[in-house]
Amino acid sequence: MAVHATFVDSALAGRDSTYAPSREYRAGVIALGLAAFARLMSGARARWVGCQPDLAQRIYFANHTSHMDAIVIWSVLPPTIRNLTRPVAARDYWNAGRIRRYLATREFHAVLIERGITSYHHNPVDDLVEAMGARHSLIFFPEGQRGLGPEPGPFRSGLFHLAQRRPGVDLVPVYLSNLDRVMPRGALIPVPLQSEVIFGAPLRLEAGENRQEFLRRAREAVTLLRPRCD
Repeated sequence: MAVHATFVDSALAGRDSTYAPSREYRAGVIALGLAAFARLMSGARARWVGCQPDLAQRIYFANHTSHMDAIVIWSVLPPTIRNLTRPVAARDYWNAGRIRRYLATREFHAVLIERGITSYHHNPVDDLVEAMGARHSLIFFPEGQRGLGPEPGPFRSGLFHLAQRRPGVDLVPVYLSNLDRVMPRGALIPVPLQSEVIFGAPLRLEAGENRQEFLRRAREAVTLLRPRCD
């Protein structure tokens, strides 16, 4: 993706000097190119089985299999929804290098958080709620780290606290199928295989539901989207 972004930058810079696209137009062109490139490299296609694309605020929560996960989910969303959806990503990974940092902050508009750091004075959930504001959606990985198999591992409490803080927002389960084979652990270049991003039926925190019950139900919602042949 860094190569593709550099190509787009060079192409725009090489145009006649009288052509001066706005920053918004340029960002839109790069975002379209990045989304297309991510879909091409991952072989990803969206399958909406429990809901349909909607501009309403949502929290898309998914199993975590590779560093490509957030970008792939972002890439298969329709452009109007993609523009309002912010991936939640690890600060240490996406701040490692100028190109990653540029892509994360300027193109994906990611919300970068510190992994495993929560204190009385700083809770990452506060940053996520603030990033959502009144119109943005999030892409979130409740496991907190990459899983080791086709089924998601135990969910950490972040999703529960988000559901508490934003009770009027739908939580949409997402299953990433085959992406762990497209981008296996330690790989630098994706393997040319097909993958799917499967969107399930939205859920919300129910009245009186405790943390353990909610997280178990949310994890099951993701697990049930797994294709039988995966």
